[in-house]
Amino acid sequence: MTIKNRLLGAAAGVALLTGSQAALAADSLTVAYFLEWPMPFQYAKATGMYDEALGMEVNWVSFDAGTAMSAAMASGDVQISVSQGVPPFVVAASAGQDLQIVDVAVSYSENDNCVVAEALEIDKESAGELEGKKVGVPIGTAAHYGFLSQMSHFGVDVSTMEIVDMAPADGAAAFAQGNLDMVCGWGGALRRMQEHGNVLLTGAEKEELGILVFDVTSVPASFAAEEAELLSKFLAVTAKANAMWNSGENTDAMLEVIAKDAGMDLDATRETIATFTFPSVEEQLGEKWLGGGAAEFMLGVAKVFKDAGSIPAALDTYEDSVNTGPLTAASSM
Repeated sequence: MTIKNRLLGAAAGVALLTGSQAALAADSLTVAYFLEWPMPFQYAKATGMYDEALGMEVNWVSFDAGTAMSAAMASGDVQISVSQGVPPFVVAASAGQDLQIVDVAVSYSENDNCVVAEALEIDKESAGELEGKKVGVPIGTAAHYGFLSQMSHFGVDVSTMEIVDMAPADGAAAFAQGNLDMVCGWGGALRRMQEHGNVLLTGAEKEELGILVFDVTSVPASFAAEEAELLSKFLAVTAKANAMWNSGENTDAMLEVIAKDAGMDLDATRETIATFTFPSVEEQLGEKWLGGGAAEFMLGVAKVFKDAGSIPAALDTYEDSVNTGPLTAASSM
């Protein structure tokens, strides 16, 4: 199966599931998140802050990629996805899934990238030599968007490359065994990838090219409409945990809890989270993010995927895919 067919198939599957969301159980909520992706919300998760604030048991389910989160929300198995990448969100929304972004979870230009095998001795000055090489990429994710954007910048014809759809952990393992020339991913998997190769562009260099990397909290639009108060309470807890972390006054106490919940050792957690930025609610509601920037960025992501033949069409605008109501309400809780 080609890379195009894989992504189109995923989008079609999500579209077919759209509208079949199951009703929220009266006494529980299911939230998707990533392991090896340490964030302040995990302190609140592990210490029961969400359960207490919401007055119900929150079930947490880990995923390998944001595309799987979209499918789980479409089927009704998940009501909230924390830290879903913008590209998989765009793929689902472009396919007709009625999802909404309700907050900016994290910005992390340094923690999502592609790594070239050190034996090839290819860097940004010789990136053209990547044509014809074998690459492991989690299709439809932020890493996929970053890969396409970087290859476009370097003038590399991706149609000459053998592109294999691989979750970051699987890609890191294959890369370590010498089965890939290049691999893309994030988090703990990216750290393992860098043990065997080098990145072409740093996070700062990517941002200069307009390649932003941030994740969002996303929900089905029906859930946002039907459970607005519950969603706002959830976002208020997330905001509180972020504020606790950003203050710098709770670092040691929070770090140990976050590390355990993320399935990481303390040093790796500290190293990873140091590359993350957690915008305040006020910042999120500003023009850079949910006040206009996010919708504009999504349109750019969709154009890249459409031009690459990865999705059949883009929406005219993604403004309706951003819902600031729940976060605005959370700010006063």
